[in-house]
Amino acid sequence: MPALNVPESIAENMDLFLRLVRKVLDEFDPGLLETFDVLLSDAFRASADESADTPDERAAFAELERTIDGLDERSATLLMRAFVAYFHLANICEEHYRVTSLREREAGVDPAADADPINDLTVAYRRLVEECGRGRAVALLQRLEFRPVFTAHPTEARRKAVEGKIRRISELLEERCRLAGTALAENERRLLQEIDALLRTSPIAHKKPTPVEEADTIVDIFDNTLFDMVPDVYRRFDDWELGERAGTVPPVCPAFFHPGSWIGSDRDGNPNVTARVSRAVAEKFRVHVLERLADATQACGRNLTLDAVSTPPSDALVNLWSHQVEMSEELTARALGISASELHRAAMLVIAERLRATVARTADVMYRCADDYVADLRVVQDSLARAGAVRAAYGPLQRLVWQAQTFGFHLVEMEFRQHSLVHARALEDIREHGRWGERGELAPMTREVLDTFRAISQIQRKNGVDAARRYIISFTRSAEDVANVYELAHLAFAHEADVPVLDVIPLFEQAADLEHATETLGQIVRLPEVQRRLAQTGRRLEVMLGYSDSSKDVGPTAATLVLHAAQASIARWAEENDIDLVLMHGRGGAVGRGGGPANRAVLSQPAGSVNGCFKLTEQGEVIFARYGNPTLARRHVESVAGATLLSSAPSVELLNTETTEKYAALAAELDAASRERYLDLLHTEGFATWFSTVTPLAEVGLMPIGSRPAKRGLGATSLDDLRAIPWIFSWSQARVNLAAWYGLGTACERVGDLGRLRAAYAEWPLFTTFVDNVEMSLSKVDERIARLYLALADRDDLARKVLEEMELTRRWVLAIVGDEWPLQHRRVLGPVIRMRLPFVNVLSVTQALALRRLRAGDLEPEERDALTYLILCTVSGVAAGLQNTG
Repeated sequence: MPALNVPESIAENMDLFLRLVRKVLDEFDPGLLETFDVLLSDAFRASADESADTPDERAAFAELERTIDGLDERSATLLMRAFVAYFHLANICEEHYRVTSLREREAGVDPAADADPINDLTVAYRRLVEECGRGRAVALLQRLEFRPVFTAHPTEARRKAVEGKIRRISELLEERCRLAGTALAENERRLLQEIDALLRTSPIAHKKPTPVEEADTIVDIFDNTLFDMVPDVYRRFDDWELGERAGTVPPVCPAFFHPGSWIGSDRDGNPNVTARVSRAVAEKFRVHVLERLADATQACGRNLTLDAVSTPPSDALVNLWSHQVEMSEELTARALGISASELHRAAMLVIAERLRATVARTADVMYRCADDYVADLRVVQDSLARAGAVRAAYGPLQRLVWQAQTFGFHLVEMEFRQHSLVHARALEDIREHGRWGERGELAPMTREVLDTFRAISQIQRKNGVDAARRYIISFTRSAEDVANVYELAHLAFAHEADVPVLDVIPLFEQAADLEHATETLGQIVRLPEVQRRLAQTGRRLEVMLGYSDSSKDVGPTAATLVLHAAQASIARWAEENDIDLVLMHGRGGAVGRGGGPANRAVLSQPAGSVNGCFKLTEQGEVIFARYGNPTLARRHVESVAGATLLSSAPSVELLNTETTEKYAALAAELDAASRERYLDLLHTEGFATWFSTVTPLAEVGLMPIGSRPAKRGLGATSLDDLRAIPWIFSWSQARVNLAAWYGLGTACERVGDLGRLRAAYAEWPLFTTFVDNVEMSLSKVDERIARLYLALADRDDLARKVLEEMELTRRWVLAIVGDEWPLQHRRVLGPVIRMRLPFVNVLSVTQALALRRLRAGDLEPEERDALTYLILCTVSGVAAGLQNTG
């Protein structure tokens, strides 16, 4: 590999994995290894200099094309699978580097420091204390909430069978630094075994997952990371805030992490998500979290071997025990047989058995809700503390309390979503045919809409109200859309008492809807149902903002500015109307979907819009990247929570307010020019057909990576009906990434003042974050490969528009940030991405050439199937190689 100033550990581990991949290939077929080496050599020579397109590079790129074009389908497919495997290994190397770097930094922290400089949460809190005083800082800490909502949006192109191998390889790499001699040799043998299996495993799943199977994503993350990581976050804050008293006094860190989920409940355009599915997914979550809590409670209880002599029980604990005896003599006798005079232990063992009874729904002994479980834990905790056993009370027992407060009996809070048009049509159907279909048969969709509310009611009865109280309306355009949901919820039941508690959340997605959001909200809060709910919740109201569709609607630059203006406007409206606002951000991993570092996004929000709570969607490859490793997940949660706290600091609010006002005129110019340029492209005659030809849009739709179709199913006949995810995913596969930057170059050219743009980049957090994200996206763009894709259709006019805007945007962005090539100033990220690109380019060129053959037609069915499979393999590899593609 060429010298790219990549961190030594990354380079060494990637060299290790390249050597092992080559060894496995050689064992499989020496001829394949020879071709693999030729492809890599050509790819590296074609990418020797980021800032120049030399004759040698052009010749090497042409040779790369010829070599790939001369491969038969079987050899091409096997080679691409080898490259896909290598990217999974490269991702492991980078994750390992981030984990070890974080550990090394933490090891160097002075325990006597005022705050842990590695923990963004403690740093933010101390800054709040300095700026606002301790009283105000404590109040802000107590209302802190971080609400990630895990979705099943299909942007994770890696199949589940592959994830297990990745975890095992990651564990083996982690071991290597502690091994030597024969143990190290055995480690390498096991690595070869896993890599061999990885290469021999198809990267493409045999079928699309069902929504119930998609729920396993959350279960896996919960088991491997969240259940133990989240209380660690709380404890780490307490360790710094309380010092030596931590774990001996009541905690100061609240349970601020509240995960949500759309998996099995987001039915917007997904006919596979039904009421029956939602019930099944909710039950899976309920059973799983109760079983984990029961095991954790039993483990904690077994360790409470403190007898009545050293730790006498309180009167409240004796009363709790008496209540347990009355409830079940069998359970208490069994617990007492184990614990004898250790009443704290006995009570905890009964509590664990009551949780297991809750799984089985055994009426006599089951818990009614998580609050009752926590109340019993508090009795034991208080008894231990009164008896002086404070370390037992506020150590392992507090961990259980935190876990229960975080995950409840539901694991995640399911959020239901449906398109506003579906509700309108259902009501029309009911008005025509009668509530129960007395005047004719109700349409299947109408029956499903009504059954959804019945499912919500059932989930709330079993799992608690918080398990399923949010209902999001896609494409909200008026208060009538919200009123329709409440009306349907009442129509679904014969008895009013069965109607579920609902927080109906408007989702503003397109630019026009965002620009008129406050007018719509003003009408919504006047609805009687909303008024009643506001009175019950302390006037808390959730509003969701759609990043994906707004970006597809008016382009990335205009959408960023429209969303920022909408947030500022909604925040002012909320303050004027005494509304406790929660803004939910429908973000994705890609820049075109509001992607990028979440903590920086929080700190660039308008004053008052965060309001102590940051809520966003987490999906696809982002879930695994942010929450797959416990150390990195902890870092992510602390970082976002710290930014959420810090967003309320007077200095941060003042900076965002002043810079937004200062650069309002610039924002208007950028918005208008970028929007005009973007819409000119989209409105060019034949654009939709051209887009589906020059990108693997149709092929991406064949990927078995999610249960949801690529189109909403309400009559998809144009780009308007195409979901934003395949729109963005397809452009990233074509190495154009158009959805992230198109229009920005023209907008900067129209402004024409580099000094003014550089000043905005230096001072205005929103513009800084946006430009940095665009630069990151441009680092993965390749004009030579883009030309291969754009040549798949005979539309030189459209290809020219894209390429000219690409060059213009690149030139302006590099000038604004002061780089010669994208991410030059990023010490680690820049070189790492550059090191990856030659490998990605092999996959991309293979995909483009396979698409060319596929688009040419006149293929036998077997050949078409083989080419399609080859393309799907490259799609998986490019997604793994580029990351944050959806």
